[in-house]
Amino acid sequence: MLIPLFLPPCMKPIQEFYPLISQPRKVVITTHQKPDGDAMGSSLGLYHFLIQFGHEATVISPTNWAGFLDWMPGTKSVLDFDLNKEKGKKLIEEAELIFCLDFNILHRTKNMESWLEAANCTKVLIDHHEQPQESAFQYGISNTGKSSTCEMVYDFIVESGHSDKLNKDIATCLYTGVMTDTGSFRFPSTKASVHRMVAHLKELGLEHSIIHENIYDNFLENRLRFIGNALLNRMDVIYELNTAVMYIPKSDLLKYDIRTGDTEGLVNYLLTIQGIKLAAIVIDRDEERKWSFRSKGGFDVNTFARLHFEGGGHMNAAGGRSSDSLNETLKRFYEVIKQYQQQLQ
Repeated sequence: MLIPLFLPPCMKPIQEFYPLISQPRKVVITTHQKPDGDAMGSSLGLYHFLIQFGHEATVISPTNWAGFLDWMPGTKSVLDFDLNKEKGKKLIEEAELIFCLDFNILHRTKNMESWLEAANCTKVLIDHHEQPQESAFQYGISNTGKSSTCEMVYDFIVESGHSDKLNKDIATCLYTGVMTDTGSFRFPSTKASVHRMVAHLKELGLEHSIIHENIYDNFLENRLRFIGNALLNRMDVIYELNTAVMYIPKSDLLKYDIRTGDTEGLVNYLLTIQGIKLAAIVIDRDEERKWSFRSKGGFDVNTFARLHFEGGGHMNAAGGRSSDSLNETLKRFYEVIKQYQQQLQ
């Protein structure tokens, strides 16, 4: 069965870009706001690849990122656009080539959106989310069948004929993203190609156990207490709909000194409950309420998030947002979920 590749008419296939790889240029690599393991891993993996050709490359993150990613090779050189707007704008304005990784619509770069739109240079998309912004890129690939953007960057390197450029730093970055986006290889997106990739990276000297420790065993005590409080006091299980929902008020974030990345993976705890098909968590942020949705089987949280919470993502993992108060957006969730009773039962 062939996996559909979504190639908008104005976006040339990524294969047509391959001959341009070896021509040194000023390059910006960017990703979505609050980058996760896949976003940071794919960006840094591509960075370590491109600098071998003499490219003057810079990774720019729209915002800050989780502290548990700071150990990754190259993270210290990543520019936080929110903290360094003038330098970031200058780099974007001077760029001859911009790679956009792990997002499909420019507004996911937050305050960088207008500067990326205005940039008069070649833009390349490498992403695995549905419905890419058709007019924004000159070259690219959007393949929803891939486990992660890191797997796609690996394919980009190998299929362009430069697998000899793969090294331990690239392997470390790419494995981080594949591991985190597949839930440590448990999700259905973990196809045979993922395991073949990991085997190749192991041959290059990849130390996978160290990566697991840095990602999953690298938190402060307060995060564990925060999770305990959330499970005990902020969780609601709707057994008749095989649904579990968690809600985190701003007061909890302040009480436990929760920082970027500390809520990562919290929604997955809900899926461990026997019979649960839909897990949802909403967090009360300053400017909006952020939703995360996860599902098992055939329940499509991508469509659910797009229809009701201004979001999207993948079939079994998606995100959303709401400008309503925490109570109001929770009320809306309880109302709309009733429409899906038959699918969830």
